[in-house]
Amino acid sequence: MTNKMKPGQGYAQEDWDAVSDNPEISKSQLSKARPFAEALPELAEKMRNAGGRPRSDNPKQLVSIRLDADVLDRLKSEGPGWQTRANAILKKAVGL
Repeated sequence: MTNKMKPGQGYAQEDWDAVSDNPEISKSQLSKARPFAEALPELAEKMRNAGGRPRSDNPKQLVSIRLDADVLDRLKSEGPGWQTRANAILKKAVGL
């Protein structure tokens, strides 16, 4: 197999040489290869169902809103989580 290493993209040729002790796969071996999900179906199913966080009963909706620059600057000035804080401020403002 040919090395797709390109100079200046994080690894030097010496790095590739240091980890290139794997034997090349033959055409015969490659012809016997099966898709991962077929070779290890239980593991593939677990990986498929690993998902992220559980689905919310009340998922947030994606919207587009225009805000004054000073309002946005103030929300962002308190650091990460500004959208959550904006949501809390809006909930309070509308009486929720």
